[in-house]
Amino acid sequence: MQLTRHTDYALRVLIHLAVAPTGRATIPEIADAYGLSRNHLMKVVHHLGQGGFLDTQRGRGGGFVLARPSDAIKLGEVIRHTEPDMNMADCGSCAIRAACGLSGILREATAAFLAVLDRHSLADAARDRAGLAALIAALPGPGSGPGAVTGACA
Repeated sequence: MQLTRHTDYALRVLIHLAVAPTGRATIPEIADAYGLSRNHLMKVVHHLGQGGFLDTQRGRGGGFVLARPSDAIKLGEVIRHTEPDMNMADCGSCAIRAACGLSGILREATAAFLAVLDRHSLADAARDRAGLAALIAALPGPGSGPGAVTGACA
């Protein structure tokens, strides 16, 4: 299973905010730090706002902050919100679907994957606040950060 780029960006935004000294960030700030598309990041931030993960403010002095403490944001909740389809295989039109047990096994595996993520919060992912903050500060900037070429993980 591979998470979508949308989810990758969403997790980066949330981790960034969890370690930001002010707890606030802007789309240009995060896009430039990681070398991400501002347009794509704008959609991600909007979607996270709709899901109740971020509080956003438009205009001068605007930006976004976590809508709840990082220990109250479960990673499983984020993944369920950002992933459009958690089905590992499309068994809908398969000729052997009626007798095949694979779809049930894959559903069980997905449930186990999400159960692990449900045990961990954003605070767990951002536990090394100082280390993460130092790495984020050292990112090279526009067009050359993680994800600019390779689509690095969150």
